[in-house]
Amino acid sequence: MGIALDLAREAATLGEVPVGAVVVRDGEIVGRGCNQPIGRHDPTAHAEVMALRDAAQRLGNYRMPGCTLYVTLEPCAMCIGAIFHARIGRVVFGARDPKTGAAGSVIDLFDVEKLNHHAEVVGGVRAEECGALLSGFFAARRQKTEIA
Repeated sequence: MGIALDLAREAATLGEVPVGAVVVRDGEIVGRGCNQPIGRHDPTAHAEVMALRDAAQRLGNYRMPGCTLYVTLEPCAMCIGAIFHARIGRVVFGARDPKTGAAGSVIDLFDVEKLNHHAEVVGGVRAEECGALLSGFFAARRQKTEIA
């Protein structure tokens, strides 16, 4: 989660919402990503998707059974769809997302029995640190808007 937090900080320096993600297989990072939808002009360029794309390229396969995805913010529905298609075995996230979180906060897609893939999910890992990074980012953004 520490490296995911570093990637989230990197996203913030780019003016993106600070979310970072890594894909790990057998204790080795095989994919890294940070939020980039603004800079890439791509609504799908969430940290999770960027990390999954990186891992798929490195592994030479879009399927990643046995891998764990670490992400600083609870994934949204789009990202969980990508996680399902990648067959990620475990998802570990930091802060909950009360507006778009699809791993229990708004909806729990991992708990929908009819879906063909399920992953082990662990939430709240370093949640305070992950949440503080997001809160600080948005507070600074609001302050900029008020000053302007």
